[in-house]
Amino acid sequence: MKTYGTYFQNDEKEPIKYGEINLINPKRQRLRGEEALSGVEAYPVFQGFCGTDFELMKMGREGKLSKKFPQGENRLINGHEGVVWVPSENRFAIVLIRGGDSYDPTRYTEDETYFEYGCDGADGLFCDKNYFNPEMLLHLPEKYDGLKKLPLSVAKKLSFADPYACAIFQLERMEDLGEAHNFRVEMAKHKCSEQEARAKAKENIFNKTVIFGLGMTGLFMADQIRRHYPDAEILLVGRSDENSKKVVFSKEIAKADYLCTANLTEQETAKKIIDKLGSRASLFIGTSGTNIEHRVAFEHKALGCNGIYNSFSLGPKVTYDTMPFGFENHLIFASINFRQAHMEKAIQVLVDSRYDEVVELIDKNEFISDPIDAYENKIYCKGAPLKTGVIWDENYIERDK
Repeated sequence: MKTYGTYFQNDEKEPIKYGEINLINPKRQRLRGEEALSGVEAYPVFQGFCGTDFELMKMGREGKLSKKFPQGENRLINGHEGVVWVPSENRFAIVLIRGGDSYDPTRYTEDETYFEYGCDGADGLFCDKNYFNPEMLLHLPEKYDGLKKLPLSVAKKLSFADPYACAIFQLERMEDLGEAHNFRVEMAKHKCSEQEARAKAKENIFNKTVIFGLGMTGLFMADQIRRHYPDAEILLVGRSDENSKKVVFSKEIAKADYLCTANLTEQETAKKIIDKLGSRASLFIGTSGTNIEHRVAFEHKALGCNGIYNSFSLGPKVTYDTMPFGFENHLIFASINFRQAHMEKAIQVLVDSRYDEVVELIDKNEFISDPIDAYENKIYCKGAPLKTGVIWDENYIERDK
């Protein structure tokens, strides 16, 4: 079976290409202990672009993508954020991206395996049709049952299901670690029971939160923290002008303060963070993809004693001076991805959100005529929108009036 779409390959000049592709349909396993199932046919309808795609394109240019290709193939159909139409079930669906021979694909162990549609070992969404494990085609809320065309505004929102699910998982991890890391401090401080202390530690880790890097993942984490901890003080840190559209929108959604670092040194940035919070941070989340993050947190002491550093960026190397690190009792963790329950919750949150407001469209023909130029000069360039999406199949989209 053949289709048309974009795909990554190891090629210095054409790391991503649009053209005819031979589809494969190997049996895939959602979780360890479950039966591996052949995929059912689905038609991608609307896709969002993710920074991971951009990084994979760079890897293809450097000839480093071989381990990401589906077994026996020399290319990977990209795309993991979007909505598909499942003709055999007459419904729209969100593809659960991550599965494999593992009990919990967010935290697989060394004797387990995983795959990710569009990212690692399995073809994704940027094609006219593809095959997906039927148990990994998640349902939309009931109010969308029976629709033959999906409102564009809803499709835009649902392109965030993958990264928003990541944010829900991140909240879970920060709660778990914050509680375990500091409950004994709370017991000593308040002379209370362990149960009471754990509840206090779980909440207090968010008291003074810094999110370093103003992109969608950082905003989603801020949104989740605000929804669950209304009294948390959240400071978003980025280089964009405070009056820019994305900063104004982010501040409104997260009810957060903002610090522009465009003309600040790392030391000045740390001082401004401390001044705005009134103290050093209890939680520092790095999402900027730069090495500045850890230096501001550790070397320039923006992160306070007993604080947690959530390293969510891909690429930067985190270093620290072991003497103050040990005595200030810092905790560093890094974890990415999500479970099915996280994505199902994300879908429910997103359909009633305002996130369609930040998605701007690129014309499909413009994208497929030169995918490299689109990525480098329109989707991921200075002045690019917070999120770019593409209508892949107009037959299933209802343009908003």
